[in-house]
Amino acid sequence: MVVFRSLKHISAQVIDDSAGRTLASASSQCADIIEAAKDLKKTEVAKKVGELVADRCKEKGIARVVFDRNACLYHGRVKALADAAREAGLEF
Repeated sequence: MVVFRSLKHISAQVIDDSAGRTLASASSQCADIIEAAKDLKKTEVAKKVGELVADRCKEKGIARVVFDRNACLYHGRVKALADAAREAGLEF
């Protein structure tokens, strides 16, 4: 699972490196998140993204991933996304 964080948005993708394709993804720009996150802070939006990517992984039968924070420090929004994905059942 690769996390990308910009100043306004955050996204996560579960990628199969051997095949070179994306298996599941979620972003703060997804329609599901935009509706639910109108009045939320960026950290709370990151939690929603973590839950959504974990749910999409469970639908495809993915239970375990490797977490790649993509040179971002592990705190704030990145930590919130990771914690929410773990609570939703994803192992890493």
